[in-house]
Amino acid sequence: MENKKQENLEGMFGELETVIDQMEQDGVSLEESFELYSKGMTLLKKCSRAIDEVEKKVLILDEDGETHEF
Repeated sequence: MENKKQENLEGMFGELETVIDQMEQDGVSLEESFELYSKGMTLLKKCSRAIDEVEKKVLILDEDGETHEF
């Protein structure tokens, strides 16, 4: 399951790169820029949620050798 989330996260980062590349191209209309911006912001929110889920599962090893959730 973690690999699936990681792949999804990596896929979303790839999509974000594509959106940024498209926004940086010459000749992008204002309407296209708004659509790309909206798509990018949606992807960023999804990435943030996915990262939050992963962080909650990270365990911390304390000085006594016991693990605790992050």
